[in-house]
Amino acid sequence: MKFLAPLAAIAGLALLTGLIGYFGFSSVLQALVSSRWGTVFVVLARAVALAGAGIGWWLVLMPSRPRTSVFIGLRYIRDAINTLIPFAVVGGDVVGARLLSHFGIAASSAVASVLVDIFLQVVCLTVLLLAGIGIVAELVGTARVTGAALAILVVAIPAVTGFFLTLNFGAFEPVVRRLVAFGEKHQWAVFDHVVDLGDRLQQIWRNHRNLLVSLGVHLVTVFFGATEVWVALYFMGHPVAPLAAIAIEALGQGSRAAAFVLPGGVGVQDGTLIAASALFGVPPEVALAMALIKRVPDLVLGIPSLLAWQTLEGRRVWSRHKP
Repeated sequence: MKFLAPLAAIAGLALLTGLIGYFGFSSVLQALVSSRWGTVFVVLARAVALAGAGIGWWLVLMPSRPRTSVFIGLRYIRDAINTLIPFAVVGGDVVGARLLSHFGIAASSAVASVLVDIFLQVVCLTVLLLAGIGIVAELVGTARVTGAALAILVVAIPAVTGFFLTLNFGAFEPVVRRLVAFGEKHQWAVFDHVVDLGDRLQQIWRNHRNLLVSLGVHLVTVFFGATEVWVALYFMGHPVAPLAAIAIEALGQGSRAAAFVLPGGVGVQDGTLIAASALFGVPPEVALAMALIKRVPDLVLGIPSLLAWQTLEGRRVWSRHKP
């Protein structure tokens, strides 16, 4: 992975550059400029969506929890690491669990909450993808449903089922061993104390009400992500119906999840957004500009989040060595 991740990042950037060159730099730039305030609203929409995801994570650990703002802030950090740092996507989630343990949450509970939170997000992403495929089939015909979307769905449903069975019926010992090994490699002693992870997972699963509320919040958050597509295209003068925006977002997010070895699914997600937008009559250069606008929040929100992460790490090291 040490060598694969940078190579994948380079390949993704090359693909994105090729798309811009193919559709014309000037045409794409003109479409970008035409968005005006649209980019600002897209950033705001992403900020709201990440805050919602943080609240969904917070709900998993009710009633024993730190402040909601802690979960929201750490959710921003999780997303920034996963998007901007070219290593395995699990990196941000592992860091999020470790940082949460510094706010009075037991390490095993922190790890369990992240695992369940990831599962709920995967479930919601699968629902979004199903909705997107259904919308495409209804609005533009079943013949236009892409093979790639169906392939992602074929993989996603067994993956969700396997993830649930693994978490809910105790087949998580390999996960524990990997976490402990990861912590030892990075000298993160906090992961030496996750041996009771199974009990913590069961405590979370037994709290059905909190899980359902968290699932509902995550589901609303995932569908709210389609606001980015709708806003960007509206400000560029190519508005689409809300259902079309959901379908475009669903296919884009599905391809991003499938291309997990690429940081942020760069290149692959952008190409999928172009293809999905074309189903609803959006010109390719406009769709590519929209895809690039959706990358802006990755930087605007991600860079400060990475700085916040390093600040938290610095404070932890300072407090540990303080006389």
